[in-house]
Amino acid sequence: MGRFLTLGQPAALGSVERQIGRERPAHALMLVGPSQVGKTTLALDLAAGLQCQEPVPADRPCRECVSCRKVEHGNHPDLHVLRPEGAGEQVKLGQVQELTGTLALLPMEGRFRVAIIESAHRLNLDAQNALLKTLEEPPEATCVILAVDDESVILPTLRSRCAVLRLGTVSSPAVGELLARHGLDASRASSLSRMTAGRPGAALALARAPEASIVHARLSRSLLALVRATTRARLAAARELIAEGALLDELLRPRTEIEAPHPVRVTTTPSPKRRAAPAPAARSATRAPAPAERRRAVATLLAVWREVARDLAVTAHGGARHVAAVELLEDLTEAASAVDRSEIAAFLERLDTLARAIEGYANPELILDALLLGWPRSRHVA
Repeated sequence: MGRFLTLGQPAALGSVERQIGRERPAHALMLVGPSQVGKTTLALDLAAGLQCQEPVPADRPCRECVSCRKVEHGNHPDLHVLRPEGAGEQVKLGQVQELTGTLALLPMEGRFRVAIIESAHRLNLDAQNALLKTLEEPPEATCVILAVDDESVILPTLRSRCAVLRLGTVSSPAVGELLARHGLDASRASSLSRMTAGRPGAALALARAPEASIVHARLSRSLLALVRATTRARLAAARELIAEGALLDELLRPRTEIEAPHPVRVTTTPSPKRRAAPAPAARSATRAPAPAERRRAVATLLAVWREVARDLAVTAHGGARHVAAVELLEDLTEAASAVDRSEIAAFLERLDTLARAIEGYANPELILDALLLGWPRSRHVA
């Protein structure tokens, strides 16, 4: 294991390394980037470096001292992690109030109290305002790290109090290398790295749940088949798509709800037991998902849909050799030959807009219906 576990983020990692070496971290740091590119991993790298007992700052984190191991296992008394909870999956006022009360105290064992807020774009307005008060007058020896997928939903006043580090996607070869280190054969590692478009967290999640890859491929093929479907058939497919999205979301949910590619355990809420992908007949008989599950299911579905639409656009423009899901190339080629390329571009733009609306608590079923109607249609469908 190296000093840092973050993969393929040289600029952001360089900043973190400098903060550790100076022993003067930003009192508030916002990590911004797509989901599952390693924001939580980078936050934990910083936390380990700040708490490490190695005498020479430039050699932190050492990954061997008691403090480093406590950070790795999620039981360091000066490491505090918040994540969305409840039916609305928000980071709520009560959570932030409890955190700010804790941050006002001196560290118990380490040099700093470090707080990591996962999915901080899910902070509700009351929670953001409560956090703002702490960031305006930060307690000594504290570092608050916000991991944010979409910074546009963060209050400008809160953003202005934070140093910002931006993370991007990681090259497919680098993700493949990571997967190979976790024991995957070269072919499987290469396939997953392409499929997840440079998101190491997503690639590791698929690697840990092989049945999820089956559901992912099945869902991708279902979406491509809808290119040839009538309006009625598209709308009728919504329920099954939500069920598939819910199943994929369940299979991909890590036990710790953390992106980190190592065994961090900082959650006290156990995730649901994993289950194998049921046959289509069995899926239709399962209970209807709860509201929060439906929202997650549609969000997961939209993430797959974005990958499919991107590959469809690439194929339609003659770039078949650049598609991520090479196993779908025949389906992609057939669909691309039957649709208008401009419709694919318009759909991708609409998809991104509606995906943000889900974060804003728009009705997920209505969003799904709108996308089903806007999905490019084959010229051969009446």
